[in-house]
Amino acid sequence: MLSTMISGAVYGVQSHLIQVEVDVSQGLPCFQIVGLPGSEVREARERVKVALKNVGVKLPPMCINVNLSPADLPKNGTMFDLPVAVGIMTALGKLAKEESEGILLLGELGLSGELKPVKGVLPIAREAAARGIKRCLVPIENAWEGALVREIESFGAANVQEAVAFLRDKERKKVVPDVQEYVVVPPDTEENLDFSDINGQSVLKRAAEVAAAGFHNLLIIGAPGSGKTMLARRIPTILPPLSLEESMEVSTIYSICGLLQSAGSLKTTRPFLHPHHTITGRALAGGGRIPMPGVISLAHRGVLFLDELPEFKRETLDILRQPLEDRQVQIARSVGSQCYPADFMLVGAMNPCPCGFYPDREKCRCTPYEVKRYLNRVSGPILDRMDICVEALPMGFSDITAQGKEENSKTVRERVMAARQRQESRFAGTKLRFNADMGPKEVERFCRLGQGELRYMERMFSCMQLTARAYHRILKVARTIADLAGSDRIEEIHLAEAICYRQSDRKFWQ
Repeated sequence: MLSTMISGAVYGVQSHLIQVEVDVSQGLPCFQIVGLPGSEVREARERVKVALKNVGVKLPPMCINVNLSPADLPKNGTMFDLPVAVGIMTALGKLAKEESEGILLLGELGLSGELKPVKGVLPIAREAAARGIKRCLVPIENAWEGALVREIESFGAANVQEAVAFLRDKERKKVVPDVQEYVVVPPDTEENLDFSDINGQSVLKRAAEVAAAGFHNLLIIGAPGSGKTMLARRIPTILPPLSLEESMEVSTIYSICGLLQSAGSLKTTRPFLHPHHTITGRALAGGGRIPMPGVISLAHRGVLFLDELPEFKRETLDILRQPLEDRQVQIARSVGSQCYPADFMLVGAMNPCPCGFYPDREKCRCTPYEVKRYLNRVSGPILDRMDICVEALPMGFSDITAQGKEENSKTVRERVMAARQRQESRFAGTKLRFNADMGPKEVERFCRLGQGELRYMERMFSCMQLTARAYHRILKVARTIADLAGSDRIEEIHLAEAICYRQSDRKFWQ
């Protein structure tokens, strides 16, 4: 007898529905799975046989064939256990065919018949809803992920017995709570980070505000203890929360990596990734035998903070060159090519020399060769992609002990969100979100300069020996500064401030 179940699989960040076809017939006893199954899928034979035996379903000595269609797509993961088990029971006549029609089945089986959580439920549920599937049955720990998709009803089961009971009586298992329970998540207050914790460093904080408003890349150079890391960790506190569309994008990536289960909720705050400088290129960009998202994809719509930038391997840093331009990373392997989103805000922090005190020659004992060699660990193309470069000056005793009231994150975030609203209105009807997203054509359209401003930029272009990329980045930063000031046009004062944010790199890399 033949039965067909609906399941799904994830390829990169794309999902596909998979038909699990099960045929039980007379012949030599066997249990085989075809359709390009990976090792985890092939091992499902043993898990399903033992799990069904332990819940009272004995498999007769017959030939069991399972086909995963379409057969030309590689199948990996453990989410096919449940549909295979239900398919076998349906083919044996223990369940009616109509009882499992139109239901998405996902889940890993334990040997006791327990249903264990799996990765990628959210993107698969979204694909199923787009294909007209109205219900899904998943492990109870994953049920809330399915419920995040408004067009599909999500049901959870703790074991095979509960799954069978649901299929026989679809009203027996209650639908998990509404999506809103998982969208409204309180901010992380464990560290209680706030901009008001930073005394002084007004230039640094202004640069961070401009970077946050336009989603610009930021590089901070300064001596040890000047507040570089302290500032970078507080940048997420001035970023606006994710929109529902962005939240679903980020949550999809985290679901594929199995990180959404530990979060227990939809991602509503912008990611902040802070990898150690020993990270490998594959961990940063993604990859593996079966390509999986890397750190830069986990930082999508959020912040990627690279502390001690020159300590990273140069070849590792250079991996960022293409993602910073294209806002995505493409991983090609023998099993196929996957494209992952990588639209992140890069924040780097570094010392100006090995000891950290250059150009203060009273403290710095590094030779010019050592300084140059240290700075050259960051390649020119990476440096050219940093929209804002600012120096963190050493703090004096009066700065540290000052009792003046500093602006808190909420006040700064309000200005950032106001600037973001101006950008949304400007880019309405386009695919652009922030000023940093603009390409040369968009810069020409949205960053037009008056005659006086053009003459000013002509002098600066020649004086600073700017590249075309650097010139466009100055205009984009100036557009953000104008947005923060509530100005409809870019004025010379906005251009001057944007150019100041390119002076620090010239000071050290000359």
